[in-house]
Amino acid sequence: MKVLITGIDGYSGWPLALHLLARGHDVAGVDSLVTRKRVKEVGSWSATPIPPLPRRLAAVQEVLGKEIRFYRGDLSDWALVRHVLETERPESIVHLAEQRSAPYSMIDVHHAVATQVENLTGTLHLLFAMKEVVPEAHLVKMGTMGEYGTPNTDIPEGFFETEFRGRKDTLPFPRQAGSWYHWSKVFDSGDVMFASKIFRLRATDVMQGVIYGIRTPEITDDRLLTRFDFDETWGTALNRFIAQAVLGLPLTPYGKGEQKRGFIALEDSMQSLRLAVEHPAQPGEYRVFNQFDAAYSVNELAERVARVAADLGLHPTIDHPPDPRVEAEQHYYNPIHEHLPRLGYQRTRELDDVIREIFHDLIRYRRRLAARQYVLAPTVNWRLPDSRPLLGARNAAGAAPAPAPAEPTGPSSANSVA
Repeated sequence: MKVLITGIDGYSGWPLALHLLARGHDVAGVDSLVTRKRVKEVGSWSATPIPPLPRRLAAVQEVLGKEIRFYRGDLSDWALVRHVLETERPESIVHLAEQRSAPYSMIDVHHAVATQVENLTGTLHLLFAMKEVVPEAHLVKMGTMGEYGTPNTDIPEGFFETEFRGRKDTLPFPRQAGSWYHWSKVFDSGDVMFASKIFRLRATDVMQGVIYGIRTPEITDDRLLTRFDFDETWGTALNRFIAQAVLGLPLTPYGKGEQKRGFIALEDSMQSLRLAVEHPAQPGEYRVFNQFDAAYSVNELAERVARVAADLGLHPTIDHPPDPRVEAEQHYYNPIHEHLPRLGYQRTRELDDVIREIFHDLIRYRRRLAARQYVLAPTVNWRLPDSRPLLGARNAAGAAPAPAPAEPTGPSSANSVA
């Protein structure tokens, strides 16, 4: 199948391209490389050194013997979107090219507006270009479980049956997003659902849980590693905890640490996206898959990281700083995930095994973590109108960081990395 991946240089886009190539699919990609720029904006970098994209593509050719056709540009450029679709004529489009950080969207009005304008513009351009150029193509859009929020009820896969004043209907499950980023994803989902109806497009909205891991079976060379963000803006809580343990710092679940979310290993996330690609929706159909394997509280994550760290001779403590976010710190959480298993999805990785695998990689790149350890401290306070002055302004002890020294990239010996 001919597949176009938007956001191919990203954390999920890159391993998905390798995963699809290894299974005989023809892959092209588009990316503006803006994530590299924005991670630098907050003073951070990937713990795993990521070569410039031309070198990544050359490594794919050398290691896998496969070619990825690449277009550099932004989906806000209508002419570019039309050109890529007219040139590639994809049968399936996996849409990952969006600003993906909730904390980044909460920095100030400018970051909130940029998040929503960019994400919605890109999605609308893609939908209209599909209608005009490849109306039979199937869109697989990466949504987020964060669209649902944390309701005091089970969370269905997109739709639920309801009765009000004696009348029944099947309606989209109410969204209760918790950041400007998550609201942009809610609006995205509405746009895709509407376009499927009026344009008769095929669409699958994959509500992803938190993805964890660095490697998949296709990543057999360090030049093919995907990125590992550990700062408080772009990294996840699990990533932050493992980085803190490697550096000998306390693990820091925010607040009470009972915030609960769904999680899925990177390898299994790639499997679920491939299954969605290989089993397309029908014309005019908008379907929703909840994508996760198990739900964990932030405290459970910290405790698991601490246990694995102890096995490796590390003994981190666990502290609870105040929660800078506006979120329920204790809540009910029980999402349903039945659609992907019906397509053949089977979990292949367990959380503790992947945590151990990440530790082995991050210990190798400890000097890269140490050079940027000040980005681990929370700086974006969601209750403040403007958090920009705090960005990169203090380290874990609250002091202003010294300029980071130049660091070797580690085993890959790359000279120019993100």
